[in-house]
Amino acid sequence: LCLQVAKGEPVWKFKTSQGTALYLALEDSLERVQDRLTYMTYDAPPSLCVTLLSETIMSGLEEQINNFVKEHTDTKLIIVDTFQKIRSLSNDNAYAVDYKDVGYIKKIADELKIAIVLIHHVRKEYHDDPVSMVSGTNGITGAADSVFVLKKSKRSSVNATLCCTGRDIAYRELELSFNEENKLWNLISDSVENPEILLENIVGIVVEFMKENDSFLGTPTELAELLSGYCKEKIEPITLLKRLNKNQPEIKNAGIYYKSKRSSGKRIIILQRIRQSEKSADSDGYSYIPITVPADPDGKIE
Repeated sequence: LCLQVAKGEPVWKFKTSQGTALYLALEDSLERVQDRLTYMTYDAPPSLCVTLLSETIMSGLEEQINNFVKEHTDTKLIIVDTFQKIRSLSNDNAYAVDYKDVGYIKKIADELKIAIVLIHHVRKEYHDDPVSMVSGTNGITGAADSVFVLKKSKRSSVNATLCCTGRDIAYRELELSFNEENKLWNLISDSVENPEILLENIVGIVVEFMKENDSFLGTPTELAELLSGYCKEKIEPITLLKRLNKNQPEIKNAGIYYKSKRSSGKRIIILQRIRQSEKSADSDGYSYIPITVPADPDGKIE
């Protein structure tokens, strides 16, 4: 990212604003940074700056950044790798500390009109909602303008999904593949151009929908229209139904009862939050509050 901004070249297909880029490589050695850079380019511009040391939040970091921007008035981007290395020490509760630390960095970025990216860790356990994978409390993601989560199925995989969300951007997913030869991520697919890849995370989409709805009873077409607002793309009803059926165990584990059946000649989808306090009302062992479904005159239940 820093290299492309310094050169004024696009990151994948996304345009950049050329200018000075500063990379705070706070967990690296100079030899490591140089070695990595030689894989990526033979001609790094002088507008690409790297430092291995920095001050911390509330203890000189703001002054350090301000001085750098004064010396490099065309600064566009600063990347901090990692966020933990610049964090403050505080006795406040975790949420307050997380929100304050990210808010401190956001204030600097807003005042200087630059982008500051904080590299942070994710939790080891998988979560359908990418934002919930960010280590720490919701204070971190709540204070940031945007959150980008890189998800890999396993550590050794060269393929990953970059999940992008924020206040001023629509949710999108970028399918990436890592090239060992040049140490660069290559763009394979973009959910804006290929919205069907978003449905791979249908469980997360349904979970977000059910956070605001106790239940749903309707046709696949009706549900597809509602869920499109949660992934910012049009969902085809038949594709939705296939994904729901395929991921039924995962949907159940997420605390949601799901059933698809025919009623009065139409396909009906039922979604209901699972209530642990209710007695089981389904042969599959679900606990939920039953929804009245119109009788099927043909007596068909699928």
